[in-house]
Amino acid sequence: MEPVPLDAGAFTLDQLTVADGPALLAALADGEIRRRLPGYALADADAARAFIGFRAWQWATGERFSWAVRDAGGALAGEVGLRDVNPRDRAVSVFCWTAAAHRGRGVAATALTAALRYAFDVAGAHRVGYRHAAGNHGSRRVAEKCGFTLEGTSRGAELVDGRHHDLLQWYRLATD
Repeated sequence: MEPVPLDAGAFTLDQLTVADGPALLAALADGEIRRRLPGYALADADAARAFIGFRAWQWATGERFSWAVRDAGGALAGEVGLRDVNPRDRAVSVFCWTAAAHRGRGVAATALTAALRYAFDVAGAHRVGYRHAAGNHGSRRVAEKCGFTLEGTSRGAELVDGRHHDLLQWYRLATD
């Protein structure tokens, strides 16, 4: 499948490119992202290129649909996407992160709203899940702003800072 750019009002959602390598490295080196998304740690420019190539491969295979979130000047403000694509049940999960310099400005909620439109209107999703550590108040605000319903807690499901934390499980249906 070919990547599809999305309009998110003040932000543009498109594909990561090799030119994004330095900005991606800088964003993912942020302490908060490293704490919450340890699997996103990139060691150097080669790792950034591999990450970008992997995202392109995921689009091509339909495994994951992700977008670079860009501000009005084209700067990388974050990433948002659909993962855990389950065509049979028409279910997906969403993810997002925001670069430190762009936090607190509604980037994640705005970008996630555009990704949700794609999930429901284009990808035909019926159910979309969103999960985050219980103590991640920014992610909770994003879930609430995007109309998710809290359905439960997975106890001790995520390792952050060497300790297991509960994960909150949020969902939205196409009929919501």
